[in-house]
Amino acid sequence: MSADSTRLQRSSDFTRTLDQGVRVSAHDLLINVAPLPSCWPDPSGMRGDVAVFGGPRLGLIVSKKVGNAVVRHAVARRLRHAFVAARSSLPSPEVYVVVRARPSAAGRSSTELADQLIRAFTGAKVERACTAAAVTPVPA
Repeated sequence: MSADSTRLQRSSDFTRTLDQGVRVSAHDLLINVAPLPSCWPDPSGMRGDVAVFGGPRLGLIVSKKVGNAVVRHAVARRLRHAFVAARSSLPSPEVYVVVRARPSAAGRSSTELADQLIRAFTGAKVERACTAAAVTPVPA
């Protein structure tokens, strides 16, 4: 999961995901999922370039409330590991995912975080959002 192609890096991608995606709350995480429309050109503006194909893209927000730099980096590593285990439960492979860690995430293992991600990804809100994006009509 360390490949740069599987991470959200531009602030515009983070902002778009946080503004247009569905928000799902878990015990230690706040997860935003924004499915990408399957048509090109994209009428919603989510897909700014063609080079975003190839699976879900993950962005992490781990603030100073979580802990010092050592703790934040450990939480980020655990979240990336948890995402690798949980991404197969996403209803669509073409999504942007932003995970915001709450301070309580510092005390959780990657297995516990993966369970929370799986529950969030298989929830009704994410299912509906991915289904709606898949049937977005192509503008004439």
